[in-house]
Amino acid sequence: MNDIVNPVALVDRSFYFIIGFSFVFLFAITLVMIWFVIRYRRSKHPSPSDIRGNLLLETVWIVLPTIIALSMFVSGWRSYTGLRNVPEGALEIEVIGQSFSWLFYYPNDKETESEIVVPVNTPVKLNITSADVIHSIFIPAFRVKVDAVKGLYTYAWFLPEKTGEYFFQCTEFCGTGHSDMTGVVRVVSQEEYEKWVNQEDEW
Repeated sequence: MNDIVNPVALVDRSFYFIIGFSFVFLFAITLVMIWFVIRYRRSKHPSPSDIRGNLLLETVWIVLPTIIALSMFVSGWRSYTGLRNVPEGALEIEVIGQSFSWLFYYPNDKETESEIVVPVNTPVKLNITSADVIHSIFIPAFRVKVDAVKGLYTYAWFLPEKTGEYFFQCTEFCGTGHSDMTGVVRVVSQEEYEKWVNQEDEW
């Protein structure tokens, strides 16, 4: 499992790349605008210059933005494919959204409601659908956000690298109890997970 690239890192890298470029160009364009206002103000430059037909300038402002846009696309595509390419041997959990809670079914038919328990350092695949209206499961810590639609099966995966508890919620308004559709991802050690998943539920 050591060769698995956590999609969280890919998503964050793409985000910082795009935000970084945006800030650089914000400041660069602002400074150029201020310089033009001062340098080419009417009192100093009463006759405007005609730059039409400047091949070098036109080439630069076509090629440079194209390269930047393509680099952003490549960065975003890597993060997207990272989120969609599930590693082999992932723990598969069936997820059903219903009004107004989440149901999770494990390979041995163990069931939980509004709680996901997973072992640390193990890729987890969520097979997602809905029992009624459209829901959307959002796990911020793992950059997972997928709609749950009745009659449609989709998926998401994540790699929990630290033990602990991570909040999740429904982010598609689904009725009066929408705000109650919250839960927690509990990441535990492999030994604790094996003990928990094989323990019989008490009703």
